[in-house]
Amino acid sequence: MAFDFEAGEVILIDKPLEWTSFDVVKKIRNAIRLKKIGHAGTLDPLATGLLILCTGKKTKSIETYQAQEKEYTGTFVIGATTPSFDLETEVVITGDWTSVGEAAIYATAIAMTGKQEQIPPMYSAVRVDGVRLYKLARKGEEVEIKARPIEIIKFEITQIKLPAVEFRIKCSKGTYIRSIARDFGDALNVGAYLSSLRRTKIGDFDVKDAYSVNDFIGLVKN
Repeated sequence: MAFDFEAGEVILIDKPLEWTSFDVVKKIRNAIRLKKIGHAGTLDPLATGLLILCTGKKTKSIETYQAQEKEYTGTFVIGATTPSFDLETEVVITGDWTSVGEAAIYATAIAMTGKQEQIPPMYSAVRVDGVRLYKLARKGEEVEIKARPIEIIKFEITQIKLPAVEFRIKCSKGTYIRSIARDFGDALNVGAYLSSLRRTKIGDFDVKDAYSVNDFIGLVKN
C-alpha cells in the first residue's frame, strides 16, 4: 500500500492498553520518519480503541475530527470509587451495591442523557492556571474545577452483572467517561468507577477499520 505522509494521511489506530496516545504517535512518527504528525482526541492509558492520527497537511484537519461525536463501550463498577474514577488509583469501598436494583440502573442512564454541565476529573489533562490537573492531583493539591457543557447523546446499559455494569455511550467532544462513572455512582448513592473503556467510533470512523500499531508499521515497511 502506498502512502504519501507529507501530502497528508488519516491513519486509524487501535490504541493498545497502557499506551498513552503520545506513545502511539511517537511509534508511528519513528516508523514513517516524519515529524509532522498528531492525534485527534486523547485516550487515557487504561483505555483502548480508536485513535485518529493525521500526518503532513492533514494535521490541519485535527480539530475537525476532535469536534466530532465519540462512541465508547466499557464497564462501571458500583459500590466503590477511586480518586481518578478509574483503576489508575486505589479502589475505596463507598457503598452497598446489593441495595441497587436493575430498574434504578436503567433509570439513571436515561436521566443522565442529554445536554448538561460536567466537572472534569481531577486526574485529567485540563489546565488550571497553566498547570495540568493531574500534576496537581499527584501532589495532593485540590483546586476548584469549573464545569463544562457536554452532551450525552446516548447512554445504553448493555449488560448488568453486579457490581459491574456494562454500557455504550455516544457523547460530544470534551466528555469524560470517568466523570460519567462518578456521576452515575453518585446518582445511585453508592459510588462507581470506570474499570474498562474502549472508544469504538469518532464521527463516521470505526475502530473495526483501524490497524494495530504493529500491523500499520508492517504496512509501512513493506
